[in-house]
Amino acid sequence: MITKLTLTVEEDVLNFAKKYATLNGSTLSGIVEEFLKKLPEKKPIKQKKFSPVIEELLGSVKLPDDFNYKETLGGEIMKKHYHK
Repeated sequence: MITKLTLTVEEDVLNFAKKYATLNGSTLSGIVEEFLKKLPEKKPIKQKKFSPVIEELLGSVKLPDDFNYKETLGGEIMKKHYHK
């Protein structure tokens, strides 16, 4: 099904796009449609919660549900570097 689309662009951009379409044997609608077809499908970005080393170790040790990796890491770094 073909549907009409209204766009708002700067006049100089529109004039350039029309000339571009003509010089390339196309229409402005055709160029916009081809562009829209090439847009990547939006996929959620997986946020890594842990460092790559920890990611590899996940599942090898059962941790409590309320385990706070960053808090534990910070505490261990403090102990290592500031404990006398």
